[in-house]
Amino acid sequence: MKVSIITATNNSEKTIEDCIKSLISQVYVNVEFIIIDNNSTDSTLAIIEKYQLKNKSIKLISESDNGIYDALNKGVSHASGEIIGFLHSDDLYFDCYSILDVVGFFNDNKYDGVYGDLQYVNKENTDKVIRLWKSSVFHSKLLKMGWMPAHPTLFLKKQVYQKHGEFQTSYKISADYDFTLRILKDTTLKFGYMPKCITKMRVGGASNRSIKNIIQKTREDYKVVSSNNVGGWFSIVLKNISKIKQFKLTL
Repeated sequence: MKVSIITATNNSEKTIEDCIKSLISQVYVNVEFIIIDNNSTDSTLAIIEKYQLKNKSIKLISESDNGIYDALNKGVSHASGEIIGFLHSDDLYFDCYSILDVVGFFNDNKYDGVYGDLQYVNKENTDKVIRLWKSSVFHSKLLKMGWMPAHPTLFLKKQVYQKHGEFQTSYKISADYDFTLRILKDTTLKFGYMPKCITKMRVGGASNRSIKNIIQKTREDYKVVSSNNVGGWFSIVLKNISKIKQFKLTL
């Protein structure tokens, strides 16, 4: 199956090269890499174009957008693969077999979506693990407890997006949580947990970059669970408490 991997960039010169190298090192080769750039003014475009000359699977669209979720929506609309995943510009795949393992899991089990584990790593030293987001087998009861799979590890069949639409760009931080709840509530879809680390994420992302962002994310998360009828403030409290043991697992 063909896999489309989507990356949104916005002045990402410090990390985009590592991101690209991580993708092109994958042993699974039936992949298109779609980069949606928000008119970067640093060397991001030059770095991407350097790799485009060597790799025809890299597609670049550079134009203004309305934030990361708008960019991801654009990427999905351009995707031609049967499976769609995201690799943020400061993220890396855990190893060169990540996409191969995901595709194999889809093929073996006839899933509509596959997800796995995620490592939060040091910004400078990506071998230093700060936190391990170890997921679990999905059950609908988990949603009221604030549970969700790590979105950067979530791969979906294209028809899931065709059925459930786009990320809601009214959310600036929690649109991935909203979209994930929407699809997980769909009892006609089958999701599988692959007990393997798929993605490495550098610490310091938008959701936890500042106190202001943490407050905004909390408010958005509450709106998400309320609008999807899967809980309330108790769900958000449990969602945050669950993160504590993720740090302990890495000690």
